Amino acid sequence: MRVLLVEDDVMIGAAIQASLQDAAYAADWVKNGQTALTALSCQHYDLVLLDLGLPGKDGLEVLATIRAKDNPVPLLIIIARDGLDDRLRGLDGGADDYLLKPFEMAELLARMRAVLRRKGGHAVPLLSNGIVSLDPVTREAAVSNTAAVALSSREFSLLQALLVRPGAILSRGELEDRIYGWGNEVESNAVEFLIHALRRKLGGDVIKNVRGVGWMVSKSV
Repeated sequence: MRVLLVEDDVMIGAAIQASLQDAAYAADWVKNGQTALTALSCQHYDLVLLDLGLPGKDGLEVLATIRAKDNPVPLLIIIARDGLDDRLRGLDGGADDYLLKPFEMAELLARMRAVLRRKGGHAVPLLSNGIVSLDPVTREAAVSNTAAVALSSREFSLLQALLVRPGAILSRGELEDRIYGWGNEVESNAVEFLIHALRRKLGGDVIKNVRGVGWMVSKSV
């Protein structure tokens, strides 16, 4: 999944981006509100992490602009301010949750997963199409009643992108978009290599190839 991090503090931003990448997210980082809006206008994101104390256009203005455009992207405020009013204004303005700095990355990741589940209509943490299931916490996948197997970060990202939309065909470009953030070199035949690795671990029928179009997992039955 692809995440936009909006944070002007260089040390905090670098630490969060690195942790997100370690957790298998494609994480793009910008340092001001206007750049965030520009990024959102030309790139699909699965979730936004938004600091409120930004220079120039502050986080509440950015949030208001996003929601005024009817953009439903899940959004989590990360905030150093102690004032209750700012948190309430953020939630009333359309944020899905907030987290006060300083925080543990484990809590941020858990809140991100919870927001994504709520937005996706999933009551349980596992993603599944009735054939293969994926645990976003452990990054393990399992087919039917077989034992779960561990996935690499990029294997996890690719399978997650497909399981979020079972039955939908995702092209090479769409899958690359979920796996690679800004500045990451897209390796030649990376998608085919990852799908081959997933089929080897989970079985050849788990991911279906629609020739000339892309790949999919079967819709839930």
